[in-house]
Amino acid sequence: MAELEKLIVKFLNKEANLSELEKLEDLLKNDECGQVFNSFVKTQYLSKLSMTEFNLDNAKKSIKARLKKSKRIKRINIYKRIAVAASVLLMLSMAFYLLYNTDGADGPVGEERPHLIVAGTDKAILTLENGDEVALEKGKKFQTGKVSSNGEELVYAEKGQTDVVEKEQSYNYLTIPRGGQFFVQLSDGTEVWLNSETKLKYPVTFKDGSTRKVELLYGEAYFKVSPSTSHKGAAFHVLTKTQEIDVLGTEFNIRAYNNDQIMATTLVEGKIRIKNGEDSETLVPNQQATINYESDKIDIEEIDVSQEISWVNGLFSFNEKPLEEIMTVLSRWYDTEVVFGNAKQKKFVFTGILERTEAVEDILMFIEATSEGQLQFEINDKTIIIK
Repeated sequence: MAELEKLIVKFLNKEANLSELEKLEDLLKNDECGQVFNSFVKTQYLSKLSMTEFNLDNAKKSIKARLKKSKRIKRINIYKRIAVAASVLLMLSMAFYLLYNTDGADGPVGEERPHLIVAGTDKAILTLENGDEVALEKGKKFQTGKVSSNGEELVYAEKGQTDVVEKEQSYNYLTIPRGGQFFVQLSDGTEVWLNSETKLKYPVTFKDGSTRKVELLYGEAYFKVSPSTSHKGAAFHVLTKTQEIDVLGTEFNIRAYNNDQIMATTLVEGKIRIKNGEDSETLVPNQQATINYESDKIDIEEIDVSQEISWVNGLFSFNEKPLEEIMTVLSRWYDTEVVFGNAKQKKFVFTGILERTEAVEDILMFIEATSEGQLQFEINDKTIIIK
């Protein structure tokens, strides 16, 4: 590790020669070395931040302007690949600022263009039991006797907190459009985060002692389930079009988009049992069950759950993901279409962690900068064209 640390220090101080940079790049293919590198970069950033006045917005603008330049010297290209290899794209703008900013962060960055493609935000369509539809979005409040929304979340009253008595169980639907996300707290206290292009069906009030059932009609949702011990032992089940999940624990993620070939269920905490026809499997934390719609077989593997649920924390996390899969995720969040000029581009692999609040132009710029000329993005109205 001593040699690695020396190389990292030289890298951070911009003293490493090309041979040393290439050696560092090879070392960072090892996960343990990557963690050491990340730790050094974070320490470097925090120490400089505490000693200097740092304007993050201006720094980001300066970096964006530099990334727009088509020519790169070999030394900078290697630095860039090292940052990607170590999966520190979440901090890329800060790291690049510390390493390359010699002109000052307050320099001109060129004209700002109007953005036709914007990042997603909190919005949803609530369908009430009588069929009425309510648009939920920031700045708009909504309330009835059983449910209220501040425009960013939807909260149902717990049983006994309202004077309204239901003669029979009624259902609401929450539909999240492309370019949207929303949070809902059900009447039993269960919390659900809904991703773009998702639809959830659920009871307005759960019946005492009966199994609590909700249905993910399509899309992606993260559940933090209120335990059965708080509801007279009532189990919690999640239905999708091909499987039923019996919740024995609390936190899990389901990805079941209509146009995906695979449905994935990832357990973060507790225990869940998945039923698909006659097949049944039980998951423990850090396991993911996938079902291919063509075979209906349940496959289980150990995964890094933080990658799968990064969207709940406002991040895109791509670990050696093909560009086709990445662009599907981005198109849902930014509500845009994607055109590949060459089928081979779909297989380009990218690793990085990026913020979902970033402009799509900046996301594409980061991916393009790591492709070493293999990719070029162009935006035409609300369509992303990959050349």
